[in-house]
Amino acid sequence: MKHFLFSFFILSLLYSCNKQTKIIVVDRIVAVTKEKQDDIGPDWHFKDMVDDTLAGISLQKAYNELLKDKQGDTVIVAVIDTETDINHEDLVGSFWVNQKEIPDNNIDDDNNGYVDDIHGWNFLGNAKGENVIFSNYEVIRILRKYDSLFYQKTEADIDPALLAEFQLYQKALSEKQEIKVGVENLKKRAEVLLNRVRNATSFFDSIYGPDANKEALIKSYQPVDSMTEKLKKDKLLFLKGGLTDDLLLTLIEQQEGLLTKSLDPQYNERTITGDDPYNIGDKNYGNNNVSGNLKELYHGTLVSGILSANRNDTIGVKGISDHILLMPLAISANGDEHDKDIALAIRYAVDNGADIINMSSGKSYSLNQQWVQDAVRYAADNDVLFVTSAGNDNLDLDTDKHSYYPNDNVDNETEISDSFIMVGASTSYPNERFLFSSSNYGKNNVDIFAPGVGIKTTIPFHKYRLANATSVATPIVAGVAALLKSYYPEFTAAEIKDILLQSGTTYQVEVEIEQEDGTTKTVPFSELSKSGKVVNAYNALLMAEQLSKN
Repeated sequence: MKHFLFSFFILSLLYSCNKQTKIIVVDRIVAVTKEKQDDIGPDWHFKDMVDDTLAGISLQKAYNELLKDKQGDTVIVAVIDTETDINHEDLVGSFWVNQKEIPDNNIDDDNNGYVDDIHGWNFLGNAKGENVIFSNYEVIRILRKYDSLFYQKTEADIDPALLAEFQLYQKALSEKQEIKVGVENLKKRAEVLLNRVRNATSFFDSIYGPDANKEALIKSYQPVDSMTEKLKKDKLLFLKGGLTDDLLLTLIEQQEGLLTKSLDPQYNERTITGDDPYNIGDKNYGNNNVSGNLKELYHGTLVSGILSANRNDTIGVKGISDHILLMPLAISANGDEHDKDIALAIRYAVDNGADIINMSSGKSYSLNQQWVQDAVRYAADNDVLFVTSAGNDNLDLDTDKHSYYPNDNVDNETEISDSFIMVGASTSYPNERFLFSSSNYGKNNVDIFAPGVGIKTTIPFHKYRLANATSVATPIVAGVAALLKSYYPEFTAAEIKDILLQSGTTYQVEVEIEQEDGTTKTVPFSELSKSGKVVNAYNALLMAEQLSKN
């Protein structure tokens, strides 16, 4: 068992008053010695720092103390992501239904431009029902666009008017190689892990047969030497993480596809959709199959479970709220999203009644950023909250050389929306490793943090797994926002954002950040985002209740 030290102080609820409103401010600064638990549980993100000594969002406390006898309104959350398993056992009944559309009559009954869009739309498909599995990285699109102008040219050869485009081209060349190396390394690691999974599986299958996946039985096994001790540790690790032969084979196939398709300039996924990706007016593409390719594309299902997995059944996991209806909008495949798809999906969500948009994905380059910015403004103008992930590259997004899209912070100066939230990922214990090691951060660009490590959620075909990353933290924030909208529908999207950022929990801890040169620096966690906080459902609902009375 490992031990660590962290400080624990509580500045209870402080009420600061002025002539207009009474605001609740909650700061919790931690300082006790606690024995680190081996297994904190897959629902640790629902826990409370004071009651459970886990840096969760105090959701269970909120339900027990604040929402017990209250009835909430339905909130529609658009999930802009990959395709989603709408038939998952723990998500049945959680999906938005377009009541203005008659199913399967091949007619656009509501005249919204999308035929038979019963649950949402797939912007990566065609009328034949074919959907994209692999898409190019944005750097490949950049290279394809500018190759005829800049191939084998030096800066001395370039017209000054084209210098910015040439520099972008050069960055894309370098980035392509970095991505290639990263994908190759991940593929190799997955192959090694697959071998370990197979060894552990074979060993315990030979001992326990059909009971070999029972955790209690594996824990009771007494190793006879170092080899069997390692097999036991591996088996328990794989059981806990839901790591299987099939999952690793899918991961390996995914990396192979990224190498042979997503990184290949000769491959172009828009031959499947049949549209012009550089014409925002060309909207006649896609299909209504939001649940295709689930073996290859699980991410939308993963996000959906965090938001609204059934809280009242005895299977699987529990989501943030049962008052959420999910609107799946597929724009993501293996590779990078198209700006056109992002922009049109945002507009679809707004036009079809979404209260909140969750987009747990992003990219480092954006060829048509203006289209997305216009759509983000459109969402803000129509009182729709947009929640997106900060990304998982361990980068400071406030520096000029690091960007992440979509973003409402133009040139690190001007915000184009007052209802846009970018989310970073935190861990379960407020110590030097409180920042999830891969999470991006930035005082100007990232708004707030949320738990993003070891979260159990849904994946396709009635299965479950643990998940990490800012894409996990994002639906936690969107889910808490949906709670506020459900119980306090009078608040605008901008007001909900303000409540979330003001009411989060402050942790006065120094965290370690690995820099690009491999060295480590220590910074206050509070300096890694605008709010400096971790979202907290209990505090947000307390503040909303107080503000609703003024």
